[in-house]
Amino acid sequence: KLHICGSRNSYSKTDHDATFMRMKEDSMRNGQLKPGYNLQFGINSGYVAWLTLSPSPTDNRTLPHFLDSLQKTLKFHFDTVVADAGYESEQNYSYLKEHGIRSMIKPSNYEISKTRKYREDISRRENMDYNYDGDYYTCRKGCRLYPVTVWRRKHADGYVQKTTVYECHECCRCPFKPQCIRGRNWKTPEEDRFKKLNVSRKFERLRKESLLNITSEEGTMLRMNRTIQSEGTFAVLKEDRNFRRFLTRGKENVYAECVLIAISQNIDHLHRRIQNGRLGEHLYPLKTA
Repeated sequence: KLHICGSRNSYSKTDHDATFMRMKEDSMRNGQLKPGYNLQFGINSGYVAWLTLSPSPTDNRTLPHFLDSLQKTLKFHFDTVVADAGYESEQNYSYLKEHGIRSMIKPSNYEISKTRKYREDISRRENMDYNYDGDYYTCRKGCRLYPVTVWRRKHADGYVQKTTVYECHECCRCPFKPQCIRGRNWKTPEEDRFKKLNVSRKFERLRKESLLNITSEEGTMLRMNRTIQSEGTFAVLKEDRNFRRFLTRGKENVYAECVLIAISQNIDHLHRRIQNGRLGEHLYPLKTA
C-alpha cells in the first residue's frame, strides 16, 4: 500500500493513480473526499495550449511541473504567466523569476486588502511602518519590532524558505494590545505575551513585483482575459457539455481523455471564431467609459 501511495497521502482502490481530494461538487456539504486528478489547462488566445494531470489537491504546487513540461515540448517560449490567487507561493514566484518569466499572479490578499477593515487592522504587518535601514517594524504605539531569529523550512519539493521572526518587548502596558495581539494562549499569561511577526523578505519582494504587474493597464487587461478564457473553458466543459467525470481509469487513460477533450474544445473554439468573424483576435480590449 505504501508503494502504491508513494509521496501522496491517499489513493483510490478502484483507481490507484487517483488521489482523494475535496471537490467543489459536495452534495452532502460535509467536505467529503472523492478520488480525482488535478487537471491544469494552459490557455493561449482562448485555445488549450498545454495540459497536465497532478495528484496535488492544491494548485500552488503544480505550476513548476506544468511549465517545465510545457517548455520541453513546445517550440516557443511564454514570457508572461497570468494566474489566480490559488497559485501564489514563494516557490512559484522564485521559479518564474529564475526562468525569466514575468509573473502576473494575483496575491491571495488582493481583494480583502481593498476593504477598510483590512486597512485599519493594526495587527497586520502591511499596516505597520517598516524601516529598511534599521530592519524593524513600528507598531501603532510607536514601539519597534526587531528581528530575533531566522528559521528555514524545507518544503516537500525541496524548496527551502527562509523566514525572519520580528518581536516586540514593549507590549506589557500597551493600550492597543487587545487589537494588536489576536487570540489567546492559555499556557502564557496575558502580561507575558508579545507581538511577533513571521516575514519572508523574498516573498514580500516578489509579491510586490507581481502586484505592480497586475495593477498596470496591461496587467488589468490580461487578468480580465484570463477570467474569460481560462475560466470560460472549464465553464463550457462542465456546464455546456456536462463533462464532470472521467470515463476511464488510470493516469495514462485519463490523460488521453483530457487530450481528446482539449482538441474538441479547440476545434469548437475555432469554429465559433470563424462564425463570428474574430479570427486573429487574441485578447478582449478593456472597456472604456
